[in-house]
Amino acid sequence: MKTVPIIDLHTAASMVKDGDTLLQGGFGMTGNPVHLMHALAEIGTKNLTFIGNNTGEAGLGGGRLLRNGQLKKMIGSFFTSNPDAVKAAQNGDVAYELLPQGTLAEAIRAGGAGIGGFYTPTSAGTIIAEGRETKILDGVEQVFIKSIRGNVAFIRAWRADTAGNLQYRMTENNFNKAMATAADLVIAEVEEIVPVGEIAPEFIHTQGCYVDYLVEAKITLEDLGSSASVSSSKKVDETRMNMAKRALAELKKGDVVNLGIGIPTLVADLITEEHGIILHTENGMLGVGPVPTDGGGAMDYPVNAGKIPVTALKGSSYFDSADSFAMIRGGHIDVAIMGGLEVDEAANLANWAVPGKPLLGVGGAMDLAKGAKRLIITMTHTNPDGSSKIVPSCILPLTAKGVVSMIITDLAVFAYPDGKLTLIELMPNATLEDVTAKTSASFINAV
Repeated sequence: MKTVPIIDLHTAASMVKDGDTLLQGGFGMTGNPVHLMHALAEIGTKNLTFIGNNTGEAGLGGGRLLRNGQLKKMIGSFFTSNPDAVKAAQNGDVAYELLPQGTLAEAIRAGGAGIGGFYTPTSAGTIIAEGRETKILDGVEQVFIKSIRGNVAFIRAWRADTAGNLQYRMTENNFNKAMATAADLVIAEVEEIVPVGEIAPEFIHTQGCYVDYLVEAKITLEDLGSSASVSSSKKVDETRMNMAKRALAELKKGDVVNLGIGIPTLVADLITEEHGIILHTENGMLGVGPVPTDGGGAMDYPVNAGKIPVTALKGSSYFDSADSFAMIRGGHIDVAIMGGLEVDEAANLANWAVPGKPLLGVGGAMDLAKGAKRLIITMTHTNPDGSSKIVPSCILPLTAKGVVSMIITDLAVFAYPDGKLTLIELMPNATLEDVTAKTSASFINAV
């Protein structure tokens, strides 16, 4: 059995050279090799191409390199969670490329598997696909994505043995497993290094043949950023909760369901064990339970796609981001409930970008919109200025075409029987006159 060298943070960070492409594991600050990133920030290596789901948080992880001016380009899925990254991209200070989260994970996995690229229906018909080769395969428009590799990968694991075998903890797997396969040099930052044989073979998630160096570094609450803890108290207005309750009524026992951020997350607070609904989160978990009530954070609990600590129900399981999106694209998610900015008469969805606003990240929305068997959109009926969000044709950048099954707003419920936008229900205290006045799209009234 080989022995992987154990080195210090400074030595590890010194292996990254000016101009390198750096893969960084983690989802937010969960499973993030934050100590390696901060050591690299101290050294000051420049002109780096950074590839990760997001650039950490402001001043944390990749966010520290960004503030130092060490990044020339960012490739990722969701930069909105770091205001510095959004500003740098929109000001033209740093080049950037956005990929849907599942596309990013699969591109890295493909790079590590020696595959040159792949076709995916995700992002077809959107601005993300502009300039990319497309084909119709089995009647479905698909976008070609080139695989991704890097010079160096910084990843984070919970345990390693001296042969470099790695074990991840809860949702800390995320992008780490794929990134461990897709770089010329892989350095794993781990909580604990144990002798060979201490990790049972069935608990080894990344094999030692992928790992070149180990660094031992302990995670603290400060390293976890916004996921460090969670408040057990939150106030939700009745209107938003009514939308969540109506969405819950669409779910049936045994459904595998993915909840987006915003109003959809409220559905999780309503689900009980008796409902028999299995919640999926795209960063690598099935069987998501409610938010912990003890104030604990990501040191003690898994996190969901909103980077919020959650509990794990009986029968829960963890996996990496590439597997998670294989579930989504493969049609194994029964229902996705997402927020929306616009939905139109043709069941098109726009929910990820508003030109001129500090939003920069598509996350998993495009994958879920195309891959889920049913897509339910929960959103307020109008914008703050009173304009309708249910429109004849989406003006905002599209998330996906022809994918919406149902719209639930504070005023009404719409569906698409026979492909026609149809009003099927009024929400409490709403009138048909209200709905008609506040909906710019044409619709059939079936109330």
